[in-house]
Parts: sequence; structure tokens; C-alpha cells
Amino acid sequence: MFITRLISGIIVLLIAIGIVAFGTVPLWFASILLSGIAMYELYKAFGMKGSALSYVSYVLSVFYYFLVLFNVDEYIGIFITIAILILLAIYVFTFPKYNINEVVKIIFTLIYIPVMFSFLYKIRALRHGEYLIWLVFISSWGSDVCAYSVGMLIGRHKIAPKLSPKKSVEGCLGGVLGAAIMGYIFGLVFKSYVEPIRYIEAVCTVACTAASVLSQIGDFAASGIKRNQEIKDYGNLIPGHGGILDRVDSILFTAPVIFFVIMFLSRI
Repeated sequence: MFITRLISGIIVLLIAIGIVAFGTVPLWFASILLSGIAMYELYKAFGMKGSALSYVSYVLSVFYYFLVLFNVDEYIGIFITIAILILLAIYVFTFPKYNINEVVKIIFTLIYIPVMFSFLYKIRALRHGEYLIWLVFISSWGSDVCAYSVGMLIGRHKIAPKLSPKKSVEGCLGGVLGAAIMGYIFGLVFKSYVEPIRYIEAVCTVACTAASVLSQIGDFAASGIKRNQEIKDYGNLIPGHGGILDRVDSILFTAPVIFFVIMFLSRI
């Protein structure tokens, strides 16, 4: 099991590196595809994978990504409002075919997956985004490795025994500290490549620290959803890791945090 997980993890990492390295367009297409698969996995967990509402949400997700591609952020708020109105209109005019809980789950999924995942593309589209985007992986996957290692070595106090019994306070703190250190080292090494950002070491350290905290909250949230739905994994697409959503759940939280921290602190 460990070997399978390790090999598939390495393959996923290499694919991620390849997609990110080739530029914004491949990442944009990959984001649409991965968001669609993750949405399908979550709808399956909710028992809604064949719902007409879910098909509408796939179309809305693609439309949203076109707004992101053309960098028209001023219309995103309008898009979300219209998307909610469309879903509510379907609910009203087909009543009582759908339960309001299903509509709420569709709205949640649209924001939770495509909207939050799109920040990965937004970071890559920034000036020097080809370097800054790696902060997302440092604060999510890197933080996971540090948290797991510290938890295995000295983890004693359970942080959320009912939600995730294997995770400890020590492991979570180790993940945050590890992400902070890796963020600082990243800023130190790539300082000359992102010169327009002042105090880059501090920016990267703060970004990775904050993102690691939110990454772990996102991981707990994903575990909570799975426990509510009484499933172990969202899918089985990645051997040893589960589905796409099992692998990117932390990125859904780290990408927005990294983006906003960079945008805010780089202007100070």
C-alpha cells in the first residue's frame, strides 16, 4: 500500500510540475478538467451525480473559467449571483422535483471547487507566477509531509479525535512550522527572480504560514464531509490517494490565501 501510494504520489507530482511549467494555457485547461472531476466526485458523495442540476453546474463552471481566462474579475460577483438565480429558477419551475438542500449543495460545490481552485491559475498568471505558484504546493503538500512526519515522531495530543483520529496537535504545528521554513527558504533562493516584490522572504514566509493553517482546516473540512456522507475517499482515480478531490482539497484553501497575501503584502 505504501509503495503504491508513493509511486502514484510521485507521478501526480511530476504531472503537476509539467502542467505548471508549460504555462498558463495548459494550467487553465487542466483546471477546468480537474474541477469537473472533483465536482463529479463531490456530487457522487452527495448522491447527486446524475442530477440535472449538476450538469447545469458543469456548464456554469466552464463559463466561470472563461471569465478567469479573460481576467474580468469585476464580473465574477455578477456571475455568482446569476448562477444562484439560475439554480433557484430551476428549483422553482420544476418544484417539487428537487429539494432545496440539493440546490444549496450545488451552490456550495460551485464556490468550493471551481471558484477556489481557479486561484491556482490566477497565481500562475501573475508576473513571476511561474515561481510564485510553487508556494501553493509548499504550503499544501509540503505542509502535509511535515505534519505527517512530526505527528508520527512526537504526536501525542489529538486535535480532532472524532473527525480525524490520527492527526495530532504536534503534527499540525509541525506542518505550519515546516511550511514557514520552506517559504522562507523559497524566498531566499528565488529572491533574484521576483525582485519587484519587496521583502520577498517575509512575504513567502507569511503566505506559506497562513496557507498551511488554512490548508489543514480545508483537510479537516474535507474529512468532515466524507464522514457525514459515510465514505472513505471521494474516488479511486489515484491509487493509494483516492480521488482528485482527495488530492486537491488542501489546494482549494491554500491557493486563495497565497494569492491574497501576495497581492496585499507586495503593495506594502
